[in-house]
Amino acid sequence: MRHMLFALALVTTPALAQDEPAHPRVAGEVPKTRTDAPPIKAYKLILVGDSTMAVGSGWASIFCAEHVKSNVACLNMGRGGRSTRSYRQEGSWAIVQNEIKAAGYAATYVLIQFGHNDQSSAPERWTMIDSEFPANLTRYVAEVRAAGGIPVLLTPLVRRDFKDGKILNTLDVWSDQVRKVATATATPLIDLNADSARVVQQIGPVEAMKLAMTDPIPEEVAAAKTGTTLRPRPATEARVPDAPTTADGPRGQYARKFDYTHVGDAGARVFSRLVANGLAKVVPPLRSQLVP
Repeated sequence: MRHMLFALALVTTPALAQDEPAHPRVAGEVPKTRTDAPPIKAYKLILVGDSTMAVGSGWASIFCAEHVKSNVACLNMGRGGRSTRSYRQEGSWAIVQNEIKAAGYAATYVLIQFGHNDQSSAPERWTMIDSEFPANLTRYVAEVRAAGGIPVLLTPLVRRDFKDGKILNTLDVWSDQVRKVATATATPLIDLNADSARVVQQIGPVEAMKLAMTDPIPEEVAAAKTGTTLRPRPATEARVPDAPTTADGPRGQYARKFDYTHVGDAGARVFSRLVANGLAKVVPPLRSQLVP
């Protein structure tokens, strides 16, 4: 037995010895810094749009958190109530342009999604569908490129209104304008309107209610079961987060409401996955940076 143990020790000792450091560090010695590792060249994604993209009511925060790898800078600049006109007029676009010009990135992509508020009747928002709206998008595309970025256009997220079991896609004609601009400017296009309309139609009006920011009331559920949704009800304000905050805690607010346009976490997960899949298809260099 002693001979067997001795032989085993002869076999295993060299292998164990290979795991020992060739030059054990002396106590107090500072290890040398490696200089042969190249610096990270991260990609940057800037998301530009309205409330269907914004924090708390849109898909983009979940997109940045769950579908983009940690070595990608993902900036959600979606803002509620903005159109291609008002986003520029208020100065938000100037902030985006500065972000595009920031150095140190392998490439900066700007995802642009408008349409909901261009369709609005509010004087500071609305745009003409066949003239101002496409002209504004074309200008955005040109200015992204002039600043050194790469534009990506998105058609607007579908509203989840139904009539007689069929989705009422009032944004399809606005989406056509986005598609035309993408073709005319040779800009990558994610057809979120068509993709989201397909998903919402498949799950139907009742299941689609689960994608909203909060729960529907019984009357809304009853209507959806007939295949025709009710008109949205007025918004109610709610502090974010829901739990009481301290005097020096977060003070921001947004309208937490049930409607057929905005999304909660469940809806954001459904639609952000569509965006991730679409972006991987139209921008191949980003495929390795996106998570399904």
